[in-house]
Amino acid sequence: MEPESGISAAHRSTSTTIGQQLSWTRMSRNLLLAYQSFGVVYGDLGTSPLYVYSSTFSGKLQKHISQDAIFGAFSLIFWTLTLIPLLKYVFVLLSADDNGEGGTFALYSLLCRHAKFSLLPNQQAADEELTAYKYGPSSQHASSSPLKRFLEKHKRLRTALLVVVLFGACMVIGDGVLTPAISVLSSVSGLEVTEKKLTSGELLLIACCILVGLFALQHCGTHRVAFLFAPIVLIWLFSIFSIGLYNTIHWNPKVVYAFSPHYIVKFFKETGKDGWISLGGILLSITGTEAMFADLGHFTALSIRLAFAFVVYPCLVVQYMGQAAYLSKNPDKIHYSFYNSIPESVFWPVFVVATLAAIVGSQAVITATFSIIKQCHALGCFPRVKVVHTSKHIYGQIYIPEINWILMILTLAITIGFQDTNLIGNAYGLACMTVMFVTTFLMSLVIIFVWQKTTWLAAAFLLFFWLIEGVYLSAAFIKVPQGGWVPLVLSFIFMVVMYVWHYGTRRKYNFDLHNKVSLKWLLGLGPSLGIVRVPGIGLIYSELATGVPAIFSHFVTNLPAFHNVLVFVCVKSVPVPYVSPEERFLIGRVCPRPYRMYRCIVRYGYKDIPRDDGDFENQLIQSIAEFIQMEAVEPQFSGSESSSLDGRMAVISTRSLHSLSSLVVSEHEDHGGSNSFQSSKSLTLQSLRSVYDDENPQLRRRQVRFQLPSTPGMDPAVRDELLALVQAKDAGVAYIMGHSYVKARRTSSFLKKLVIDIGYSFLRKNCRGPAVALNIPHISLIEVGMIYYV
Repeated sequence: MEPESGISAAHRSTSTTIGQQLSWTRMSRNLLLAYQSFGVVYGDLGTSPLYVYSSTFSGKLQKHISQDAIFGAFSLIFWTLTLIPLLKYVFVLLSADDNGEGGTFALYSLLCRHAKFSLLPNQQAADEELTAYKYGPSSQHASSSPLKRFLEKHKRLRTALLVVVLFGACMVIGDGVLTPAISVLSSVSGLEVTEKKLTSGELLLIACCILVGLFALQHCGTHRVAFLFAPIVLIWLFSIFSIGLYNTIHWNPKVVYAFSPHYIVKFFKETGKDGWISLGGILLSITGTEAMFADLGHFTALSIRLAFAFVVYPCLVVQYMGQAAYLSKNPDKIHYSFYNSIPESVFWPVFVVATLAAIVGSQAVITATFSIIKQCHALGCFPRVKVVHTSKHIYGQIYIPEINWILMILTLAITIGFQDTNLIGNAYGLACMTVMFVTTFLMSLVIIFVWQKTTWLAAAFLLFFWLIEGVYLSAAFIKVPQGGWVPLVLSFIFMVVMYVWHYGTRRKYNFDLHNKVSLKWLLGLGPSLGIVRVPGIGLIYSELATGVPAIFSHFVTNLPAFHNVLVFVCVKSVPVPYVSPEERFLIGRVCPRPYRMYRCIVRYGYKDIPRDDGDFENQLIQSIAEFIQMEAVEPQFSGSESSSLDGRMAVISTRSLHSLSSLVVSEHEDHGGSNSFQSSKSLTLQSLRSVYDDENPQLRRRQVRFQLPSTPGMDPAVRDELLALVQAKDAGVAYIMGHSYVKARRTSSFLKKLVIDIGYSFLRKNCRGPAVALNIPHISLIEVGMIYYV
C-alpha cells in the first residue's frame, strides 16, 4: 500500500503544481493585458483633469468661487467617478459581455438572441445552433415573461429599440469628432501659461497640425504603437498622481474632508441653479468611461478591472484632490487650473506628456468609431465602406479611409469654429452622457431577459443610475445653445444616413422576397431548365436565404444558357460577434439531384471582417462535396429527390483542404493565370486572365485541383455528382450578381420618393459596390441589370 500512497501523493503534488502554473499564466496574461489597456482604453478618461475644473467654473459659477464651492466640486467629481465608472461599469457592465465583446451593440446582440427583437432579414433557425449564439444563460426560463411577449409582439417597439441603439452609436461617432478636438486643444493651451505666451491663433495652428498628423497616421493601425501608447499613459497617470499628492500636502491638506457627501449639499446650497448648470463641467470627469466597455473585446474584464481599480481610479482622485487644494488657495488661477497647479520645475516634461496622452486618448476613440461603423453596416444600417485590416495578428483592428477623412474634416471644423475648450466641452459632455444613458437602459433589459433576474432588480438599477445620469444630462441640455447642439446635429445627420440606408435595403429585400421564382416552375422545366447547360459553376449572389431570386429568371430569359452547376450564395450577418470558420457555411440543395442546384449561406458576425484570401471558391467546392457525401450517409438529409424542393441545410466545416475525405486535393501557385480556364479552350479568355493577374498581382490566387478518391464502395449517383462538380470547377467559376436600380413607385408619397429616389440612390452610387465588398474577382463577374419598384 505504501508505494500506491506515494504515487497518489506525487500525483496530487503534480496536479497542484500544474494548477499553480495555469493560475500564474492566467494572471500574468491579465497583467500584460491590463498594461496594454492603458494605451487603448484610458487615454481619454486619463486626460480629463486638463479641462474639468476650468469648464465647471466657467459662466455664472465664477461668482461663487470659494473654498467650500471648490471642495464641493471635488466631492461631486469623486462620487461621480465612484458611482458611474467604478460601480456601474467595472462591477456591473463588464459582466454583460457578448462572447467577450462589449459596447452597445454587444448588449443589443445579447437581447436579440434571448428574445425575438432582431430586425435583421433572412434569419433562420439554424443560426440559433451557432456556438456563439448559445453564449450566456439559457433563455428557456424567461420564455413566459409578459414583458418579453409584449415587446416581441409589437414591431414598432422593436424598431424603437434599434433606433435607441443607433442613436447611441451616432453619439459615439460624435465622440470620435469631439474627443480629438477638446483633448489636443486643452493640452496645447498650456503654452498660454508660460512666460512666452503664444497667441490664440498660434495655438490653434499647432493644434490643427497635431490633429492632421493624428488622422494621417491612422492607416498604420493601433497595434504598431500600442506598446508605445501604454507607457505614455502610465507616465501621465504617475505624473498627475505625484502632482496631485504634492499640491494636497503643499497647499491645503484639509481637502481630504471633501470626500464627505456633506460638501455636495453645501455646494448646491451656496450655488443654487448655477451649481446645477455647472454639472455639465463635472460630467467631463467621466468622459471616456464608455471605452472601458466598448474596447472589452481586445482585453479581458479582469484586466480592465485591475487597471482601473488599482491605477486609474486612485491617480484621477488624487489629481482632482490636488487641483482642488491648489485652487482653494489660488482661486484666480481657475482658467488654466491644471497647468497653473504644476510646479515650475516639472512644467515642460508634464506639458509634453500631456500632449502625447491627449493624442493617445484621441486615437482610442477614433478606433472605436471605426468599429462602431463596421457594426452598423453589419446590422444593415450603414452604406458599404472600405475596411482595411491594420494587423495580421490582432483580429478586429481596422481602418476605414472614408470615415477617417470625414472625421478629420469635422474635427478641424469644430476646433477652428469654436477655438474654446469650454464650448467644445459642452458638446462633448452631452454626447458622452447620452451614450451612458442609452447603455443603462439596454443593461436593464439585459438584467431581465439575459440574466433572468427580477423586473424589480432591473427597475432599481435603471432608476438609480438614470436619476444620477438624468441630472447630468439635464445640465448638459441647458448648454445646447453654447455648443451642445454639435453632437445633436452630427447624430441627426448620421441617423438620417442610417435610416435611409436601412429603409432602402429593407424595401429591396422585401421586393426580392415577394418576387421569388416558383420552384414548381423550375421543376416543370426539367433538369436542363429548358436552356443550354454549359460547362462551369455559376455562383448567383442574393440576399435571400430561401427560394430562387428574381435575377435568375431575368438572366435566363435574356440569355438562354447557364452553367452545369448552380450555387445560390447568400452572405448574411447574424447577431453574434464572431462566427467560427467551422460553422460559417450552410449548404443545402435547391432542387432534386439531377438539377445540380445548391444553396450556400455564408454567415458572419457583426465584428467579423471577410478576408480576401482567395480561398472562397475552394472552400465552397469542398463544402458542397462534403454535403453530397453527408446526404448519402445520413438519413435526415436523404429523400431530397422527391420530398424536398428547397431541401434541408447542413453546417459544413471548412477545415484545411488536405483533411478532406470527399475529394483528393493538389495545390500549386498560379503564375500563368490560365490553368483555371484550360478546359474552356478560349485563348482570348486565357490572355485576358493573364493580363488581369499581371495588373493585380496582390489578387493572384493559388490554384487547387480536385480529384475523386478511389473509394470502391462509393454510391454511383454520388460519384457522378462529385465528378460533375469537379469537372465544372475545372471549367471555371462565374459570379452572377444583380446590378439593381431601386426606384419608388409612381403612387408613392413625396417623402418616400425623396428617401428612395434621392437619398438611397445617392448613397448607393457613392458607396462601395457589393462585388468589391464581397471580394469578387472583376474578371469573373457577370452583372444582371434590374429595376426594383418598391
